[in-house]
Amino acid sequence: MAIIDTRRDQMFPILKPEEIDRIRRFGDIAHARAGAVLAKAGEVSPGVMVVLEGGARVTRRDAMEETHLVAEHGPGAFIGELAQLSNRPSLVDVHALTDLEVLRIKPERLRAVLVAEAELGERIMRALILRRVGLLETGAGGPVIIGRAADGEVIRLSGFLGRNGHPYKHLDPDTVDCAKVLIERFSVDEAELPIVLCPGGQLLRHPSNAELARCIGMVGDLDPDRVYDVAVVGAGPAGLATAVYAASEGLSVLVLDTRAFGGQAGASARIENYLGFPTGVSGMALMARAYNQAQKFGANLAIPDEVASLDCDGDAKENGSLSGYHLKLVSGETTQAKTVVIASGARYRRLEVSNLDQFEGSSVHYWASPLEAKLCAGQEVALVGAGNSAGQAAVYLASQVAKVWLLIRGKSLDASMSRYLIDRIKSLPNIEIVTRNEIVELEGEDGQLRAIRHRDLDTGEEARREISHLFLFIGAAPNTTWLNECRVELDNHGFVRTGQDLAPGHPPLQTSRHGVFAIGDVRAGSVKRVAAAVGEGAQVVAAIHAYLAEPVTTA
Repeated sequence: MAIIDTRRDQMFPILKPEEIDRIRRFGDIAHARAGAVLAKAGEVSPGVMVVLEGGARVTRRDAMEETHLVAEHGPGAFIGELAQLSNRPSLVDVHALTDLEVLRIKPERLRAVLVAEAELGERIMRALILRRVGLLETGAGGPVIIGRAADGEVIRLSGFLGRNGHPYKHLDPDTVDCAKVLIERFSVDEAELPIVLCPGGQLLRHPSNAELARCIGMVGDLDPDRVYDVAVVGAGPAGLATAVYAASEGLSVLVLDTRAFGGQAGASARIENYLGFPTGVSGMALMARAYNQAQKFGANLAIPDEVASLDCDGDAKENGSLSGYHLKLVSGETTQAKTVVIASGARYRRLEVSNLDQFEGSSVHYWASPLEAKLCAGQEVALVGAGNSAGQAAVYLASQVAKVWLLIRGKSLDASMSRYLIDRIKSLPNIEIVTRNEIVELEGEDGQLRAIRHRDLDTGEEARREISHLFLFIGAAPNTTWLNECRVELDNHGFVRTGQDLAPGHPPLQTSRHGVFAIGDVRAGSVKRVAAAVGEGAQVVAAIHAYLAEPVTTA
């Protein structure tokens, strides 16, 4: 059943008069005539609106611009969802049914409500989250992707939106008639697919993730003159933990990530060894909670915004100034911060196979989410990797596909995977472990994988298997190339050195640059676990406070 059927009361709570009175100081009174537009999909709305008198109707539009009812609100109800928490464009249309009086609460004041009124704020926050979940279920308010399901570009765009918790619709012209109608309406040639229709009416052809994000208002322009207390590069567990703790303690925070929140943890189908979740939790669910929590405390999350370089011509304090460091973005923008936290994690390692790039996105995957599982449902798939991420992916895929061929270079999983995962893999009849093997060749055409060839490392014998989808979990290399200009000290493997690793008494988690810190997987010597990354995210905030409290000296 849809979430609106099972949790309607939590999605659409009615505030009591005394509760409304408690939050009046956070907003202002506004009036509208019957039929007036209060919010429009694709445009930034004025914030959350508590209905005092009259009624309002919330609707969504589909790809053919037909209107569907979402909810109707009367006195005591409030209008809004997660987009209004961070001043993002509305995903729905809202009209006044009658003459209307509302208490309008702007995003920055809404965050103040959530903090100052803990019990009431919890109810409001839960409703905002559940409403977003409801929109995700229907794809309401998001862009429409038109293209074939197996197209690597469609998979990329769908994955980008899905991992960022943004609703969207996908229409395949081979199976959905209205997709053909839209292609004809916009005079789109087959070679131009996929196209994307943004809620504001813009048409994009083969957009990049960044172009799509800007079209739907996920990111906006950064103020080059604003100096944040801390800029966090990377929105995985470590980066999001930093954002939550720093913002909750009153620091101004900017978080930048090139892809999506959650990092590698966000791609985990189920994390079962994270403290406090005895039945396990999906990586996306855990990271989405952290993402929303960071927004609640006022952190500015700019995703996707990729950092091209960090300007470290001079350490801020050594120059007798707290003007901070400059970060140059791939978009051409710049931003400033008094401190920088490197939480950029790692980039996935790729197979050393000559034609790998022909199949990436469509047939070769580095994530195992419901999107990928849908593509290969009922088929046999191959998965390469022997770590916990590989184990979690294998277990998840086994519930969706006919068989998982798990290829590893070692003699067993014992040295690299948690015991509970090994036991679970061995208990599943449709996972077969192939030890001491490596993939040597990929066969296929037009981006579609047809078969793999793998070789026994002991005997040299090769085997061929007809496989259309290959999953790679073979580790990752530190994501530090953007630090080249800054000359932050790295170890022999490219990980960032910090604290005692640099010199006795060197501040914990601080790099060779004053005010620049490193945490999580990118840090040399870190424990590659979600809990450890979260712990370092909390710890680095104490280090930032200590740094900011130090007296400024003149060079």
